[in-house]
Amino acid sequence: LSSCTSAAEKEMGGAEQRKKQYRAHQGFGDHHGGVTGTHTYFYADEAKCDQHMETFLRCIDASSGSSEDGFSAIKLTALARPQFLVQFSEVLVKWRRFFLQMAAEQGQAGRAVLEIKLEVEKLQEALANFGILTKAESQEWFMGESLGTGSTVDLLDWNSLFDSRTKISKPLLIPNRQTGQLEPLLSHFSKEEDLQMKRILQRMDVLAKRAMEKGVRLMVDAEQSYFQPAISCLTVETQRHFNKNQAIIFNTYQCYLKEAYDNVTGDMELSRREGWHFGTKLVRGAYMEQERERAAQMGYEDPINPTYEKTNEMYHRCLDYVLEEIKHRRKASVMVASHNEDTVKFTMRRMMELGIHPSEKKVCFGQLLGMCDQITFPLGQAGFPVYKYVPYGPVNEVLPYLSRRAQENRGFMQRANRERDLLWKEVKRRLLTGNLFN
Repeated sequence: LSSCTSAAEKEMGGAEQRKKQYRAHQGFGDHHGGVTGTHTYFYADEAKCDQHMETFLRCIDASSGSSEDGFSAIKLTALARPQFLVQFSEVLVKWRRFFLQMAAEQGQAGRAVLEIKLEVEKLQEALANFGILTKAESQEWFMGESLGTGSTVDLLDWNSLFDSRTKISKPLLIPNRQTGQLEPLLSHFSKEEDLQMKRILQRMDVLAKRAMEKGVRLMVDAEQSYFQPAISCLTVETQRHFNKNQAIIFNTYQCYLKEAYDNVTGDMELSRREGWHFGTKLVRGAYMEQERERAAQMGYEDPINPTYEKTNEMYHRCLDYVLEEIKHRRKASVMVASHNEDTVKFTMRRMMELGIHPSEKKVCFGQLLGMCDQITFPLGQAGFPVYKYVPYGPVNEVLPYLSRRAQENRGFMQRANRERDLLWKEVKRRLLTGNLFN
């Protein structure tokens, strides 16, 4: 739990100023309560993060040695201090909410995020009125290389106003609508905490370079919502450097989150503007019970879609958007990480309608080892790139992982019965035709 609070906050009591979703909570200190389907890393020190990086390097090597065009999955909570990821996530969320607040000031509330265009002159006046920046300061602010001399600013322009690699500690005050007071966008970071940004990017660079050398694609797993904005931002930063010619780095989007579609479309648009390849793994999500319990206990809005049906709609909506991008530009790749037969059928139908051939390898499928083989094998036989997610390691670490997966996916038992019925049907067919061993 102590690793979720910065040194400065401990000294100054600043943790209470953080939004509820981004505060440390004793009941969720290990980030594992109610989570049954994923491994949890506990932060010890930076040396331990380096050890995890070495483990991931060996995973990349193993993937390279076992198959062509393989994948290796990593978790950023193994490579960074949780406190840093939580605080950086809060910064990103505050920055985005400030943009939406300015949009409301200009009468654009309720529009899709990428449709919002803030008028620079009005924005400069608002910043001056709030006492955030003088007119001269804001004019200099909006004249960066990424913005040029445009008269409007959209969300991607807005995000480019601070560079995640170099300006994490730059003080900036923004208005809090609830209190009417100006508050710092960025919490105070110690020099050691400032270095953590550089260290995690360096570790990701090392992993990405090894992946490129070995012909392996790197999937960055999604995690809890209070980590995820930072994880996605760091992943996109890595994609910008390594996905110039093909999709090497894949970001993971959890479609049970209410904001999943906005996240996918925003990152996709950034890849279009900058000309790099967009790589994504789409999942439904693994932290639902914990997320809902934490939101209820701490009193913030539940980030999860209200029903499974809504999550399905979100998944198919995000997937269709990526497939359309593949059709038009061929600079996107997606892993459909799903055990849902309807989702697999939806993907195959849309690929056919959009003229995306399996041999292009822009769309691949993934299931857990030992689960839903009745989906995996026919896909492979039909020529689709399909992968099995293989956990491996010491028995005392792998067995708990597999037991959590089985517990998480209790609904798989019904599908396991179906698999059994299909197997018996095939055995009987072969017996009747005299082709038992063919």
